[in-house]
Amino acid sequence: MREPTFWILTALTDQSRHGYGIIREAETLSGGSVRLQAGTLYAALDRLSAEGLVAVDREETVDGRPRRYYRLTDDGAAALATEATRLAHNAATAATRLRIRPTTPGITPA
Repeated sequence: MREPTFWILTALTDQSRHGYGIIREAETLSGGSVRLQAGTLYAALDRLSAEGLVAVDREETVDGRPRRYYRLTDDGAAALATEATRLAHNAATAATRLRIRPTTPGITPA
């Protein structure tokens, strides 16, 4: 799973959100490392919707413009849980390997 997809799904775990809300939440949750552009977000939402990972929750009109809210589906939550487990395993493996890494004489490990 690509990082932007991970953060889009993560942004939808606690509530449905409209596009700009997803962009802001993904940026906040990622510590600013993911800054989605509107075009990228909506292309991803279309793909995720076609895959059954997100669904349109509702639509409303705000200031004369339509606003579509998306929610995480059960399949989306399962995919996110699988990815979170994979990432945790990868991080734990890297941390273990770094602890046993031999040090270079004269260089202090960070």
